[in-house]
Amino acid sequence: MGLPGHTVLTTLQYEGAHWRRLCEALAGAEILRFDGPDATGFDAALARSDVAILAKDPDARFFAAPRLQWIHVDHAGLDKAARPEAFREGLAVTGSAGRSAPVLAEHALFFALSLAYNSPAFLAAQQARRWGVPGQENLRGLFGRTMGIVGFGHTGSELATRARALGMRVLAYRRKDGPVPAEVDRMFSADAGDSLDALLEQSDFVVLALGLSEATWHLIGARELDLIGPKGYLINMARGPIVDEAALVPALAEGRIAGAGLDTFEIEPLPGESPLWAMPNVIITPHVTPAVPDRTARSLDIICENIRRFAVGEPLLNRLTRQDVYNRPSGRA
Repeated sequence: MGLPGHTVLTTLQYEGAHWRRLCEALAGAEILRFDGPDATGFDAALARSDVAILAKDPDARFFAAPRLQWIHVDHAGLDKAARPEAFREGLAVTGSAGRSAPVLAEHALFFALSLAYNSPAFLAAQQARRWGVPGQENLRGLFGRTMGIVGFGHTGSELATRARALGMRVLAYRRKDGPVPAEVDRMFSADAGDSLDALLEQSDFVVLALGLSEATWHLIGARELDLIGPKGYLINMARGPIVDEAALVPALAEGRIAGAGLDTFEIEPLPGESPLWAMPNVIITPHVTPAVPDRTARSLDIICENIRRFAVGEPLLNRLTRQDVYNRPSGRA
């Protein structure tokens, strides 16, 4: 079908078969390819483009471009693109959420297993040639325990399937009401008026897998951490600012929650002076997850399907809505 008559600006650096597949999906369109938004001639190209397919988040120029009808950003979290001006009439913004969902779910399980098995302590004992660690007789595996998943999109769904396969009870919380998947024991939703409290209170492991927005900023604070309680663990696979770190640090230090697995932080890279680095009940990864096989092909599946939908006027996958708006400064050091 392609996009005949359209002008498409792209900063994707795909090569070989991946680039050919994108060109085939855009058949008939004028394709303007740049290394990045600072390249010579970029602004003039943007001014006459109606579609932009980008490797990185758009800046203010894109939202002001009068002809632009659709922006696709080739990564999952779109909080940096979800500015109020992104929701102007006639503009759609989409992303590649779901391309890495299986390994993000694995990453959450890596945290859950490592925390349950107290793997940092056993690694330290191994390095010290010491047999065993204090409290090892009190450890419990994941089987028979409860995982609460906050955010039931691509990653949340993949995680529920894996948690159920390990014999866990699965609770989930999502924004929209709807049918409950077979792998979920109980589903809570904002649209149904459900509070997050019940999930926090009942879960041994609370996994954050939701988007960052004005509504979810500091969703997990001191009160919510107290609901998780001294036997519960927090795992953040979402965005750092969803958790109030000023409340998290004392909750961990005082044993008001058992521990945390953290891949994202309010400021990234995590500053060296952060107390989180030295906490024995915290496992940190630097906002990085191992890749799925051919992640670019998985991105292209989403992009090509959205090209088809854009051409025929169907709803686009992974489209930002006004509920996703996020208007706070970026937390980069």
